[in-house]
Amino acid sequence: MSTDTSAARVVEFDDAGLEIWCDEECFEVTGARIAEYAAATNDPIAAHRAGEVAAPIFGIVPVFEAMMMPVIDVAPMDIFGRVVHGEHDFHFHRAILPGDRLVSRAKAIGYTSRATGTAITLRIDCRTDAGELVNEQYLTAFFRNIDAGKTIGALAPAHKFDATLRAREPIAVVPQHVDDDQTFRYAPAAGDPVPLHLDEQVAEDAGLPGIIAHGLCTMAFASWAVLTEVAGSDVRRLRRFAVRFAELVFPGDDLQTRIWTTGSAGGVTTYAFETVRGEDIVLTDGLAEITD
Repeated sequence: MSTDTSAARVVEFDDAGLEIWCDEECFEVTGARIAEYAAATNDPIAAHRAGEVAAPIFGIVPVFEAMMMPVIDVAPMDIFGRVVHGEHDFHFHRAILPGDRLVSRAKAIGYTSRATGTAITLRIDCRTDAGELVNEQYLTAFFRNIDAGKTIGALAPAHKFDATLRAREPIAVVPQHVDDDQTFRYAPAAGDPVPLHLDEQVAEDAGLPGIIAHGLCTMAFASWAVLTEVAGSDVRRLRRFAVRFAELVFPGDDLQTRIWTTGSAGGVTTYAFETVRGEDIVLTDGLAEITD
């Protein structure tokens, strides 16, 4: 991600698009789709692979159609070539199960202009068709080298990584490998057909050395690492899972997810984590909250 502030382009965002829920999107969950997503993210947890209960980051699948519409209401279309997925934060109320009929909606709640670009924060709600809240999500869409000139509205909840943790040995280190065909399996399982992940020429035209892995696929890798190491592989115990996407990941990469315990209160233990490729941190500001 470029930090060349001299190239920043001043763009006016439309504040009237804030705090406006988009139209609801409906999604019917099947065991086959749950199993497909687990296989596409190399998830080793048997209940996910069998389609009995959804992995946590599967939560992006029902909301995918809804989540980008509010961004269009705030940011002009001609700068969408500069947008990247900055952060994602899931707050879980219950696990997604086969047979669930889910209804999702999203809204932009604010934006922040920084020296390197402007970040729009979205809030996404996912409920059953009977109205039961399943999860809430906060997504940050970051426009590189775009200056909106101000900060307005609300921010996503904080989940900053404490850098002093790196002086301690992690409680777990989980090795992971991004397969050469990972993006081609993930795209249909997640419903995310963005060509940067599938077309070498498109990726090269965008200035990349080749196709890149989906950020949410890397996040899914981190989620099963945390679940298997500190939650007994039980997704129902996960209450929150958040990351910041720090570096691009490529097919063929070898990764490690490193986990630290940071505290416990009220029957919930909090963990910090990060995913690395050698010396490069590809996921940072990782936070997981798990019931005891």
